Amino acid sequence: MNTATLTPTIGERLRDWRQKRRLSQMDLALEAEISTRHLSFLETGRATPSRDMVLRLAEHLEVPLRERNALLLAAGFAPVFPERSYDDPGLAAARTAVEAVLHAHMPFPALAIDRRWIMLASNAGLAPLLAGVSPKLLEGPVNVLRVSLHPEGVAPRIANLAEWRGHILSRLRRQLAESGDAELADLIRELSAYPGGEAHPRAGEGLIAAPLRLKTPGGELSFLSATMTFGSPLDVMVSELAIETFLPADAATAKALQSL
Repeated sequence: MNTATLTPTIGERLRDWRQKRRLSQMDLALEAEISTRHLSFLETGRATPSRDMVLRLAEHLEVPLRERNALLLAAGFAPVFPERSYDDPGLAAARTAVEAVLHAHMPFPALAIDRRWIMLASNAGLAPLLAGVSPKLLEGPVNVLRVSLHPEGVAPRIANLAEWRGHILSRLRRQLAESGDAELADLIRELSAYPGGEAHPRAGEGLIAAPLRLKTPGGELSFLSATMTFGSPLDVMVSELAIETFLPADAATAKALQSL
């Protein structure tokens, strides 16, 4: 007998997000200003949420915009958040803002990526990081994690490759747990198969983030990475867009980048 995979109901989706956020029914009900009994009825399918109720619960659960559209569809409503490509004319203002942020970080490397780590834009400071990378990795949609960890990418010049791989793969696994994106699962499998090992900083080392230590002809450069996102976006693409910056972790790196 064939067994079909059942699509989760709106109640099951809401319950899953509540559990993912580690909220009790009482906690969520209080935040959303509804009764615990009504929330229980919504999660079990004994009551059907209105469009406004779906959006209210999604807001308190901090559900990403893409998933809010999915919740609306599961409840029988049309999506409300537009999903446009980065080069859509309607996102001209967002692109201008991205370019301004990237320029402001010069001479330090910075780039904009989408939810699957495809590079959308970058500043000129990124060039030293890409020295020696195989041209084939820079063709078409460029996945920055593939460029970073591929044996023909930046990986041979990373002095602490196992630690950097551990940092990236841990971050990707958290992102996969949040989104359930099958393409991210494929990317994790691909990156995990590359050589280089996987290590993590020992407890008590006091690091706020894993540094990227890059070997160059002029000596080793050390970077700390930071991520910037846009607050309160109303477009799916903009909500998933992130700006990755690489800031100097020591005075020698800052001086070397300034000289470039």
